[in-house]
Amino acid sequence: MMLRPLIFGIIFFGSIGFFIYSVSKFLSYLKLGKPENRTDNISQRISNTINIAFLQTKLLRSKFAGILHICIYWGFLVLLFVVVESIIEGFFPEFSFAFLGPLYSVMTFLQDFFGALVLVTVIFSLFRRYIGTPKRLQVESSSRLDAAFILFMIALVMITMFGMSVEKILLGSSEGYRPVSAYIAGFFSEGSQTAYEFFFWAHIIVVLGFLNYLPYSKHFHVLSSVPNTFLSNYKIPYQGIVLKPINFEDESITQYGAKDIEDLTWKNLLDGYTCTECGRCTSVCPANLTGKLLNPKLIVTKIRKRTEEKGPVEVNKTDDQTVLNKNLVHDFITPEELWACTTCMACVQECPVMIDHITPIIDMRRDLVMMESDFPPEMNTVFRNLENNESPWAFGAEQRNDWIDELSDELAKEGKENHLKKLSNIGSADELDIVFWSGCAGAFDKRYRNVTKSFAQLLNKAGVKYGVLGSEEKCTGDPARRLGNEFLAQTFIQQNAETLKKFNVKKVVTACPHCMHTLKNEYGKFGVDLEVTHHSEFIDDLIREKKITPSVENKETVTYHDSCYLGRYNDIYEQPRESVKSIPGINIVEMVRSKDRGFCCGAGGGRMFLEETEGKRVNIERTEEALETGAKTIVSACPFCMTMLSDGVKAKEKSDEVKVKDVAEMVLESLQ
Repeated sequence: MMLRPLIFGIIFFGSIGFFIYSVSKFLSYLKLGKPENRTDNISQRISNTINIAFLQTKLLRSKFAGILHICIYWGFLVLLFVVVESIIEGFFPEFSFAFLGPLYSVMTFLQDFFGALVLVTVIFSLFRRYIGTPKRLQVESSSRLDAAFILFMIALVMITMFGMSVEKILLGSSEGYRPVSAYIAGFFSEGSQTAYEFFFWAHIIVVLGFLNYLPYSKHFHVLSSVPNTFLSNYKIPYQGIVLKPINFEDESITQYGAKDIEDLTWKNLLDGYTCTECGRCTSVCPANLTGKLLNPKLIVTKIRKRTEEKGPVEVNKTDDQTVLNKNLVHDFITPEELWACTTCMACVQECPVMIDHITPIIDMRRDLVMMESDFPPEMNTVFRNLENNESPWAFGAEQRNDWIDELSDELAKEGKENHLKKLSNIGSADELDIVFWSGCAGAFDKRYRNVTKSFAQLLNKAGVKYGVLGSEEKCTGDPARRLGNEFLAQTFIQQNAETLKKFNVKKVVTACPHCMHTLKNEYGKFGVDLEVTHHSEFIDDLIREKKITPSVENKETVTYHDSCYLGRYNDIYEQPRESVKSIPGINIVEMVRSKDRGFCCGAGGGRMFLEETEGKRVNIERTEEALETGAKTIVSACPFCMTMLSDGVKAKEKSDEVKVKDVAEMVLESLQ
């Protein structure tokens, strides 16, 4: 019997040693990425880990697949007791956890129950991989074989476990309560010590083989998903991706943006290894669903492939020019893929292991723009307008006050009071309730200027003391940042920061979700601490506080379109709906994809200013969904969404039947 522990020890410690070697090699590749602190806000990280990694809440957004995965995941956690018991038994053949008494019976029952459940789940999972495969799971043959092999290994772990339990029962040495094993044992007349030894060694070899295969498989997420979730900066409740600034004053920085893996952070590289290739990101990507080249899953897996290719060369200091002459951008990921992204964040929200697809996409855009000047030609116009007019539009900065003058004239003709103040006239925001940030679209876009004035009239009716920056307001920098021109973006951010500080602005309300997200979540890194509210939230508050009360009946059927930067980025879904619901007689119908499953209008990430040359237009896809509801009005709460949906309605030749309106316009009409 002394030979068994010796052989077991050699196999066990050899396997663990090789596993440690594999993981250390993997960690050495991560060190190629840029450093980044991911240890702040520990309580939030623990909460994310419990809810997402252990309770698998994001997996359940796709119920059938989620349930299958949860069965396997929790089955494995429970069956760890079997593995530990078997390992100790390898060194001490007579060992058992039976000394735990009644608790041991609970353990053995759970082992049997989950073992059977996992086996059934594996069969269903194999069926989904090869018969009736969802589109998002249709992958290249190598990935398919990898998935099948993993499922086969899981099945072997369960079969060998049951083999040990059945033989123990037949040999009369079993303790605890094992109903499934006992049922199987009923088909056999007697046990065999040889058979038990076979199942024991097979179980150990399969478990250790499985462990050592994981670092070389796309199923490495079995090991990395929990730490990846803990290390994610994506917050629950949701706060969208916050882009990191570049320190342009640091002369040691010679590469702006990400050209290759060493320009990404170690967390971006970890994301690559954590991807399960489940395709959930792909299944919700508006670019991919409308025939564009972008596939968010492939963005992540290509980062992993490049890391696996370049990592050994860099770590081992070999001179492999074939590898070193390549780059992540162009050789693995094309510019066409990067420019197709609308930064809607649907991919990030659906990912069950908290991967951030957007930050590396923007970082690679930064390389294309600031290092290579390789970008779509229409972006020249956008950047030129920003530089000359302080907005993406071809209107002079002096025209930013036009809506203010129009509003004053209209109110004067109607004899209505105007509470609006220009901060340049009063010098400070201290005596104001809020500062209204109109945004570039709100100031220059002819259609959305009506929304700006409508919201201003609501503020007047509610008696809110509000001020505007007028011509001192500049673009927040959002379009330039998302398009990769971080230098230009920071120019605007710093100028706006100085203006906000000069007037001591603390509370801002804006009708643009893009302005809101940038001011609220990204200006803090530039020393500006603002309380920022979206106008739909503010309107809802005014109604609740009875400062305005919609009273004119409107029996229309309407549908509300969720802005990605309002919803997924800032978790604002109900307030716009509640504002519309306050209108007497109104009937809201939801689109097929709504709220946190809403579909992008196609304008985010700077796409508002770029042409779509591939596939179907994203705004047409969304407009068709809106029209399918039968609604006569499509309600939005974002200038970009309004433009895209209005263009979509026009393209579908429905302009005479269906209108696109903002929340502020709907509520104002009900007050008149």
